[in-house]
Order: sequence, then structure tokens, then C-alpha cells
Amino acid sequence: MLVKSARQIGKTYIIKSFGKSNYKSFIEINFFEHPELKQIFDGSLAAKDIYEKMSLYILDAKFIKGDTLIFLDEIQFCPNARTALKFLAIDGSFDVIASGSLLGIQFKEESIPSIPVGYERQVEMFSLDFEEFLWAIGISNDAIANFKHYFDTKQKVPTEMNDKMLEYLRQYIVIGGMPDVVNTYLSTKDYQQVQSAQNKILATYEDDIAQYSNNYAKPKIKKCYYSIPKQLAKENKKFQFSVVEKNATARRFENSIDWLVSTKLATCCYNVTTPQFPLLAYEKTDQFKLYVNDIGLLCAMYGFEMKREILNNTLIGFAKGGIYENLILDMLIKRGIHPHYYKTENSTQEIEFIISQGGAVIPIEVKAKNGATLSLNNFIADFAPPYAYKFISGNIGVDGVKITLPLYMAMFI
Repeated sequence: MLVKSARQIGKTYIIKSFGKSNYKSFIEINFFEHPELKQIFDGSLAAKDIYEKMSLYILDAKFIKGDTLIFLDEIQFCPNARTALKFLAIDGSFDVIASGSLLGIQFKEESIPSIPVGYERQVEMFSLDFEEFLWAIGISNDAIANFKHYFDTKQKVPTEMNDKMLEYLRQYIVIGGMPDVVNTYLSTKDYQQVQSAQNKILATYEDDIAQYSNNYAKPKIKKCYYSIPKQLAKENKKFQFSVVEKNATARRFENSIDWLVSTKLATCCYNVTTPQFPLLAYEKTDQFKLYVNDIGLLCAMYGFEMKREILNNTLIGFAKGGIYENLILDMLIKRGIHPHYYKTENSTQEIEFIISQGGAVIPIEVKAKNGATLSLNNFIADFAPPYAYKFISGNIGVDGVKITLPLYMAMFI
């Protein structure tokens, strides 16, 4: 298994916890912390030779057939270890989990002797989703299941319960799901320290940009990344290179977008020429919206005062709409749903997200508060979806095929 993600997601912690709890023997190699261990994968990559060299360099290594987990952490620093996954999988004596960040840029095909296609299961890991955040702050599975019942039956949630869950959601918006940030909140209940923890992660991302991109690309990548809050604060949230830099062109900056997406710091949502299944066939790759990989980090990028406005539910303007769009995108991605959006050239109307479910294309409208839904109404009239979602800071309602849901219920889609 290869677990990949952005930095600071918690891959190492969760894999070590899993390995130590479920295997009699747990063997860990961290190629960043111990670069000398890369020599285990020099020369022969036959499984028996690798295990023999592990026993030589890792003095406490115990190999128990069928009950040993080998953890290859920060594997991006050892391309030969990535190649070796094929031979370890074929051997099958021991389970192997590898993990790494920046895999999209560190592992170019020309730098790896052979990519183990078909011999590794790739899993993408994200920061905590809203349900996991609720667990962290002490909300039980039974309580969450109760809200799922209202989602399934489309009955209104009792007002006090609904308001409380929307309050939790606003907390999630400003804290996000990065493990260190969530732990900081749980231990201090101090939003200034939350902001400080988020700033440290953003600084780490800046360091990655400086370290793992070439000198020509560094300033462009940084400008693109920090333009995302500005892009989302516009009425038209399509990514515009002129917001990054005056008179900028896609040709000058498109590689910067690829870098941010490859390193999992940002997510692209593409427009489609027509809202038909399969959506991937109708992508317009030159028209996209760009979102931050964690809703709390986006909030931190806007600055500390934004947190107060969100928690007090007093924020107004286009920035609020952009934040809630990023929230819903974040929640959908963590459900394994990769949405598109729909906007024609000759119309000001836009459907924030469209997704595929059961071979049908389902529109999703996101409203920071309840209001008119002209774009969604027109989409329903033009394309007759079996149902349509409208997410608001309100309660459940059904009008024909249009299903209005409180924003937090995106975790049930």
C-alpha cells in the first residue's frame, strides 16, 4: 500500500498506530530521518536481499512471517524503494505500507528505475473531515446517526439541534482538519493558538515550495497559492491569472497550478461543456476553480479577524460564499466525490458543483444563507435531474426534485 497526501496530514502517526496495534512485529524506515538506510535498496532489489540488508542495518528488526508490517516512510526520498514495492509484493512474506508527501513532483517517471504498476494500492489521505472533527470534539456516533436519519427522511431537524450543528460546522471552518491544529484547539480552546498552528503549516508549505521547485517557478507557485483567497472572494470564482499578477497569462502560470495540485496543496474543479455523464469527458481544462486542501487553512490565509466573523456568523460579502464553496468541495472530496461545475460562456448563471451519482448528473448549489435559486431552477428545467441539492445555513426542505439541506449534511452525500 502507498499512502500519499499533503504534508502535516498525519500519515506517519496513523500508520505507526495501526502497525503497532495489529502486528507482532513493526519495522519502520524513515528515509528523511535516516538517509543512510537508503543503501538497503542499493544493488539487488530481490525481496530476500532487501530483508537481509534490513536485518543488518536495523538491529531490532524481527521478521515474523504473516505478522510483520514494514513501514517505508518518506519514500519520495528513496526512488529505489518505490521500485522495490513490486518485488516485496510478489514475495508476499510481509505486509508493506509506504507513505510520502510531494509524490507528484518527487516521483517523475524518469527518476524511478521502474514504477510498480499493478503491485501497489494507492490511498490518498486527507485532513479530518467534518464527521471526524465531530468525533474529536466529543460528538458520538449515535448523535451523528440521528442527523443522518433526518437526511434520509428529509424531515426538518429540530431548530435547537440544527443550530448547534451549524455552530459546530462554523468551528470546523475556522479550525479545519489538520491534526496538529485540531489538537491545539482541544488542548487550549484558544483560537489565537489555532491561528499560530495553521501559520506554521502554511510556513512549512512555503518551505516546500522553496525547496522542491526550481528557482524560476518558486515565486509563481507562491503567488498562485496565496491568490486562492482572492479568487474565491470574487463573484466569478473561476481562476483568473490576472488576479495572480497584472497582465499574467495561463502560459506563464499553468505549471504552477500543476505543482500545487500534484503536491495536494490545492484542488482543481473544472467546468464542463455540458452536464452529461460521464462528466470527465466534457471537462474544459482551461476553465477551473482552485480550492485550498483544508478549509481551516483557507480561513487562516484570510487572517485571524475572519475567524471571529465566521464564528459569530456575521460575515457578509462574496468572501463568505467562497469560503462555503471551499467547505462543500472539501467535504465532497473527502467522501471520494470529485465534482465539476457548470457555467456557459453566454450566461452569468452558474451551478457551483455538479456530481455523478448512479449514472445521473446531480447539481449542487451552495448558499451562505437561504435565498433565490435561479441558476438551480433553470438547470432543473433544462436538464431534468432526478434530484438537486441546495446547501444553506438553514434547515431541510423539499420542493419537487430540489432538496434543501443544512450545509453540514454534505457529509452524508
